[in-house]
Amino acid sequence: MIYMHKLLPLMMSPLVLAIAFVLYGTLAQRRKLVLVTICLFYSASMPVVARTIFGLIEGPAIRLDPQNLPKADAIVVLSGMLSGVRSPTGIVYEWSDPDRFFGGIELFKLGKSDNLVFTEGQSGWNDEVEPEGRILKRYAQAMGIPAGNIRLTRTVTNTEGEAAAVRQLLGGGGASILLVTSAFHMPRAVLLFEKQGLEVHPYPVDFQVELHGISPLDFLPSPGALSLTSLAIRESIGRLYYRAKLSTI
Repeated sequence: MIYMHKLLPLMMSPLVLAIAFVLYGTLAQRRKLVLVTICLFYSASMPVVARTIFGLIEGPAIRLDPQNLPKADAIVVLSGMLSGVRSPTGIVYEWSDPDRFFGGIELFKLGKSDNLVFTEGQSGWNDEVEPEGRILKRYAQAMGIPAGNIRLTRTVTNTEGEAAAVRQLLGGGGASILLVTSAFHMPRAVLLFEKQGLEVHPYPVDFQVELHGISPLDFLPSPGALSLTSLAIRESIGRLYYRAKLSTI
């Protein structure tokens, strides 16, 4: 059960569903099902469709002016922006997206809080990779942030764990935080952090739907567009999962 929230989005991804329906349709000799599946898969792979779907996931969120955000007890930067790769000298870490990190640094330098919190995110199946927060702390120190102002949570494997760990780090509920995470991830993160009794002020970053005009290429299938559609479905399932779970607590 521990990985159900990760396996379910995978099983519901457009790629897995398309393979399953095409195989079933072929074996059962249901040509219409195969054709419909191919058409839907093609649609999910079009950039114009992917951006539209993901726009619904990001919702009305916009990049806020950090100057207008209130001061808080802590700036909390969620994990999910680094990946470990091998090198001749061992494991090194590369950015998948640095916006969360730089968003947190920006808020700290604007004096929005004296506490910059990084979560020690780590996948549950790869202990060889160092928890992300420890790496981010070193990067933050290299940018001039005093070590005494940087706090790390315990090791966590998902957003729910991050919320509980931040509550524990800040001494229980009631603390106010500036929450920094990707725009598409923010609604689910706010839900989980508020459930911990924290006062959350969102600072969404890492927007996936950029300003973009329509061109003929937007109607051709693209691996990147398929990935974006899959991420939108995964996030939708995550929101439904936690809303259902928290409603029973």
